[in-house]
Amino acid sequence: MTTNPLAPYRRITIKIGSALLVDGAGKLRASWLAELAQDIATLKARGCEIVIVSSGAIALGRGLLGLSALALTLEQSQAAASAGQIALSQAWAEALGRHDIVTGQILITPNITEERRYFLNARTTIQTLLSLGAIPIINENDSVATAEIRYGDNDRLSARVATMIEADLLVLLSDVDGLYTAPPAKDPNATHLPVVEAITPAIEAMAGGAASHLSRGGMTTKVEAGKIATLAGTAMIIAKGTEAHPLRALTQGGRHTLFRAATTRAQSRKRWIMGTLAVAGTIRVDAGAARALTLGKSLLPIGVTQITGAFERGDTVAILNPDGREIARGLASFDSADALLVLGKHSDAVIELLGSGNRGAMVHRDNLVLTGAHTEQEHLETHHEPG
Repeated sequence: MTTNPLAPYRRITIKIGSALLVDGAGKLRASWLAELAQDIATLKARGCEIVIVSSGAIALGRGLLGLSALALTLEQSQAAASAGQIALSQAWAEALGRHDIVTGQILITPNITEERRYFLNARTTIQTLLSLGAIPIINENDSVATAEIRYGDNDRLSARVATMIEADLLVLLSDVDGLYTAPPAKDPNATHLPVVEAITPAIEAMAGGAASHLSRGGMTTKVEAGKIATLAGTAMIIAKGTEAHPLRALTQGGRHTLFRAATTRAQSRKRWIMGTLAVAGTIRVDAGAARALTLGKSLLPIGVTQITGAFERGDTVAILNPDGREIARGLASFDSADALLVLGKHSDAVIELLGSGNRGAMVHRDNLVLTGAHTEQEHLETHHEPG
């Protein structure tokens, strides 16, 4: 008997790539979307809560505005997104409306998931839609995003959304059926991996490049999305979406790769820190401080050897070991100027320099997460600070 890989999960985020929704001529693949909507309605009837992260606005807008399918200027991309987003939202509303499902559109820019106040507001909106039986349709707001301020791909956006709403599972529907030991198009001996227990450097090395001019992602961003999701307690599946009824095919045993979630779900604040896409600066530490972090300790100035970047108190910073490898992320207790001032100093010297109102830690353990799957899991199991 075939096992349904979606059966254990109730709250599911599904990411749809542009190449699945829009053909090479910039036209909506309406029959495919209708079949997918039927699959989604079936899952919803089983009691699942569904959130959709849908690409396709720029690809649809190209066709509507008669723009080239090749390179677009930033201004053309923004215009295409503006026109295409209306068509995309309408397509989803009509497809799911046939099954008496109401949709709600949410357009997101990076500040919404990267700044905690906006993050909490967006989470509340999505959870309210779910509680009312609706399906949120989420996309990056490409009509106002610039080259510098954007997610750049909906794989990582979908992971941020999934962790934001504490989804049990993230499904990436794409033109590939999972992760291979090497890009299968280049290596005929590449082996498909049905399960990934943890995303290690070896797993990351298996990722290839983008496969379509409609896609800005590729396997690299899918594995990055998996890292965000799984460390926060959300499992992830990569499955092929090009065939008819892709979710039904998956439930019937279609080939896929399951990335297992950490067994302990991180607290809300830690999930947010863990999934941050960009950091404001870096803090390099000595071997003793790196070891202390794995034991659940705060980062003290005495263990810091180098500060780079300009950051404010409360910004997310990456913490590097002596070899320059990221081992943790956290919220800075000092701005970068004060951090440089107290670098390498004892706690009493920090108070003397900055005043008694300052916490002695460069990054307090309540605001710090380790970026290794197993070490962070162990840390969360033994330290239960309020999130």
